[in-house]
Amino acid sequence: MTEIKLPDMGLVVLVGVTGSGKSHFARKHFKPTQVVSSDYCRGVVSDDENDQSATGDAFDLLHYIVAKRLRRGLLTVVDATNVQSRARQSLLQIAKDHDVRSVAIVLDVPESVAAERNAARPDRDLPAHVIPRQRRELRRGLRTLAREFRRFHVLNGVEEIDAATITYEKAWNDRRELTGPFDIIGDVHGCRAELEDLLADLGYEIDRDAQGRAAGANHPGGRTAVFVGDLVDRGPDSPGVLRLVMGMVAAGDALCVSGNHEAKLVRALRGRKVRLAHGLAESMEQLSAETEEFRDAALSFMDGLISHYVLDGGRLVVAHAGLKEDYHGRASGRVRSFALYGDTTGETDEYGLPVRYPWARDYRGKAMVVYGHTPVPEAEWINNTICLDTGAVFGGKLTALRYPERELESVPARQVWYEPTRPLEAPAGSSSAGGHRESEVLKIEDVFGNQGVETRLMGRVAVREENALAALEVMSRFAVDPRWLVYLPPTMAPAETSSLPGYLEHPAEALAAYRDKGVVRAVCEEKHMGSRAVVVVCRDASVAADRFGVADGTTGAVYTRTGRSFFRDASRTAEVLDRLRGAIGAAGLWDELETGWLVIDSELMPWSAKAMDLIRTQYAATGAAARAALPMAADVLARADERGLDLGGLRERVDRRAANASRFRDAYARYCWTVDGLSGLRLAPFQILAGEGRNWAVERDHEWHMAVAGRLADGDPTGLVQRTGSVTADLNAAESEAAVTEWWEKLTAAGGEGMVVKPLGPFPEDRRIQPGVKCRGPEYLRIIYGPDYAEPENLDRLRGRSLGRKRSLAMREHALGVEALDRLTGGEPLWRVHQAVFAVLALESEPVDPRL
Repeated sequence: MTEIKLPDMGLVVLVGVTGSGKSHFARKHFKPTQVVSSDYCRGVVSDDENDQSATGDAFDLLHYIVAKRLRRGLLTVVDATNVQSRARQSLLQIAKDHDVRSVAIVLDVPESVAAERNAARPDRDLPAHVIPRQRRELRRGLRTLAREFRRFHVLNGVEEIDAATITYEKAWNDRRELTGPFDIIGDVHGCRAELEDLLADLGYEIDRDAQGRAAGANHPGGRTAVFVGDLVDRGPDSPGVLRLVMGMVAAGDALCVSGNHEAKLVRALRGRKVRLAHGLAESMEQLSAETEEFRDAALSFMDGLISHYVLDGGRLVVAHAGLKEDYHGRASGRVRSFALYGDTTGETDEYGLPVRYPWARDYRGKAMVVYGHTPVPEAEWINNTICLDTGAVFGGKLTALRYPERELESVPARQVWYEPTRPLEAPAGSSSAGGHRESEVLKIEDVFGNQGVETRLMGRVAVREENALAALEVMSRFAVDPRWLVYLPPTMAPAETSSLPGYLEHPAEALAAYRDKGVVRAVCEEKHMGSRAVVVVCRDASVAADRFGVADGTTGAVYTRTGRSFFRDASRTAEVLDRLRGAIGAAGLWDELETGWLVIDSELMPWSAKAMDLIRTQYAATGAAARAALPMAADVLARADERGLDLGGLRERVDRRAANASRFRDAYARYCWTVDGLSGLRLAPFQILAGEGRNWAVERDHEWHMAVAGRLADGDPTGLVQRTGSVTADLNAAESEAAVTEWWEKLTAAGGEGMVVKPLGPFPEDRRIQPGVKCRGPEYLRIIYGPDYAEPENLDRLRGRSLGRKRSLAMREHALGVEALDRLTGGEPLWRVHQAVFAVLALESEPVDPRL
């Protein structure tokens, strides 16, 4: 029995004459989807698998499918004769282009067996010379097979072919089964003392040999250290670093990838001709004082280091100089070179050092990439990548990243051990202020060509291209600084249309909708008539710089639901943030919530503060016209009535319209008042969306949000922050529903807009629940539907309004909003947050009745 070991990702080329049993072998050992057959491709392009005239097109298709599968990292088996070397070369080139391993399996059967099998196939009539010719080509091809494939297997005869078994082996860099937690440590460069200091701070217990030297370290909590390479050169004790790391790796307490300095030291120890520069001479001298046994062990260890590791289910990649997404988990000289040296432009700078291409600036992968190689003054995030080489050997510090916590731990260098050729500088596309950086926060390709945005609540949410174009115009021209634009609130669907006389919306339908879905409790929140305002507020300017990369002294933003700054004057924004920051501090929320920043959903009043132009041109103009014309018409009709003319009820209708116009004017006037600076301005928070590492929009229920919002109002002595009233309803208790209805009636009678009903868990698992529905008062709805909407004939017509699209839109936008907050609090790069934010803005262009 022959065991054939194959890579779980790569190319398998079956080689054999027609009739050697390749297709049978493929069906026996591989999934149907893994096999790409030349016969099948010939049939696809010609409807006849035996049409030899279609062979060229068939192999074009075969190569295309193979390339697509290898690009996606799938094992791919090619079922074709492949007896000629040139036929195999095109397949090998595709594998090389996608940096995967290739294996050949040769099925060598006697010519008589192949001829007998072909004769038994009624659909195939091969000329007699074909099989002998293919056998000759196979014999010649076997001589070059060892040069073409690093691994190949030849199965001789039918019995050996039938007895073969297939097993799979993972790539050396594939350690996805290891989930951590990890402590990823930057370039050590011979700084053994600093490494011991850092390990101690991280909680590791250092093991020492009989001579007191550090020979290993383990973490009582089961954490694993991961070294990004460049353990050696430049520093005072490269052998000491090697001894410690080798001991940790041997004991299973650490992993280590190769750095370019290890690769060069290996060549030097093997006697190759290398230039003794960049600290190599110091390492060679230090190793010469060690025993031959230690030098041999160190050489074996460094020579066995791989280019990179893929960890935690593919969510973490560690490579010395970083690794772009196309290379994750791949194996080739090109991948190893990138992992060791990064991507260079081919130029040198004024110090004679290679200019690195800023690959991290363009990175769009889902995996976090942690690396070193290029010294920087501060470790900082760039598009879900982070460089941990903070120049310990140059007098900087030695840095580690705790994973998955995303926390940094550093120890200062004890001294400058090696003078740098080039001063420490921040990575390209960033600044030295620390924190999160993206040189281009949103690229057009992040939106177009993407079939939507994946969300945890609703799966993939699609975005139409024409809507995305409109959103791009708004975001690029009018939006606030994109670093603050981390969330846009969703639209909200109204309650089911009421059948009660004089009502279009009523609490009975709003509460019944949730009760019918199996929800047992709901929070009814006062709906303020103002403008939706999202507030991002930082504790101070240092938090704004470190967390959001905004180093201009601003500490947050107040913006509308379309991403525009709420105030034209930046100083007014700063004043509002100062007041709100004071309220947060007075309520003790910074410490209680363990965050230096908050994202808050709120309503900013009065409505006229933002919508005065709209009020003047649309609502006030309508009201003024009606109040001017209708009394005149009523006067004329009154005189006609006195003359005894039959008006057919026209006078009564005009009188009602005049009264309706007065109510219309009173309705919008309630939401307009004079604002002088902050005097008269009101901010009513109703949801504390997110803080560092926490998405409270989904982690906490609405009762918690109401309580915290109330504490903010209590913490503001200036009166800017206003409380949002609320009532909790038991949906299965008639008296509770009656109390809610009475509360809503009083609220709307006093000029309030109405309420928003939000469900409280637990939620039924088999049903999608609206995140909230609005129930507006009858007088407020005059603003929406016009002064005369409540006339019976108009109300009957409006009851036919369709809510389906609005509900769907509300659900999708809510899912996108939660996704944006998930990505923000999960520390994902800003372009990933903006994908979800951008999609909310794009969905606002969908054709939905704006009155809903």
